[in-house]
Amino acid sequence: MPMSQADRQFLDALLAAPSPSGYEQPVQEVVRRYAAEFADSVSTDRHGNVIAAVNPGGELRIMLAGHCDQIGLIVKNIDDRGFLWVQTIGGWDPMVLLGQRVQVWSKTGPLPGIIARKPIHLQSPEDRKVIPEIKHLWVDIGALNGDEARAAVRVGDVITCELHQQELRNGFLSGVAMDDKVGVWTVFTAARRAAAQSPKAAIFAVSTVQEEIGLRGVQTSAAAIKPHVGLVTDVTHATDCPTIDENQHGRIKLGQGPVVYRGPNTSPRVLEVIEHEAALLGIPYQLASLGSPASNDAAQLQLAGDGVAMGLICIPNRYMHSPVEMVSLEDLEHAANLMAAFCAHVSEETNFIP
Repeated sequence: MPMSQADRQFLDALLAAPSPSGYEQPVQEVVRRYAAEFADSVSTDRHGNVIAAVNPGGELRIMLAGHCDQIGLIVKNIDDRGFLWVQTIGGWDPMVLLGQRVQVWSKTGPLPGIIARKPIHLQSPEDRKVIPEIKHLWVDIGALNGDEARAAVRVGDVITCELHQQELRNGFLSGVAMDDKVGVWTVFTAARRAAAQSPKAAIFAVSTVQEEIGLRGVQTSAAAIKPHVGLVTDVTHATDCPTIDENQHGRIKLGQGPVVYRGPNTSPRVLEVIEHEAALLGIPYQLASLGSPASNDAAQLQLAGDGVAMGLICIPNRYMHSPVEMVSLEDLEHAANLMAAFCAHVSEETNFIP
């Protein structure tokens, strides 16, 4: 089933809002507006996490988490020629930044800029062999000198690649910050769909902050919610493109459904419910394994309080941590439906003790 116009508008709004870690306020405003349409309450904590509660009086508490922050850059210095020197927020491959159009998020709004390097004509043979480092890259906003640049940009302003999206064949969508705005879309869409099914459990959908710099927001939001059960949605590596070894990284394809993980970071009881609901409703999914703590919010959420029964439902994503990340809209729909079905199924009688 194709994504509805309202659901697509929510996704588009998320992708159009900047949200480098620590600077998530624009995207969180989008989340708050959407959640206000269905949640019993919507709150923002001191850390910046947005929490939407559905049936908050339910005896068993489920926390749904997707992180809203994206990787970016932060201005470290503005030199006397007007060029901006930067530090990363989150993990970047410098190679994908070369030749990119960027936006500097100043106090007066976004300023266009570019990242480039010395032209190949002027590079020595030694230059061409060097893999660039972030410390050698600068942002050019077209300023004539340092005074002009400093009047427009402050140290500490953040930079993103130019926010964009492009729909390709087969419902594949490419753009900036699919990681993890598609996860935010999934958990809040799932909470909305679950709310329409009169759930018995309390559901707390959380747009967490600062995942990219240490899984931070999930820790502070879980401390307030005290969940019994947690479902995290993040992106995961699609392995259906050249040069990726499926024997090392698993067989994960775009358009074949969300990825449900097994392993020590997840609960076998949660998996039973997920697989039961998927079979009952005919929702496709892909099974993957993880032998260590996840590199996303699931790692910390599992350890919250006296322990949380965890499930990890991820969205396949090609070219992660690049300006052209690619996901399948069908995978998003299936992930939201699966998560909503899980929430509607669970009651205080559901056994989550392994």
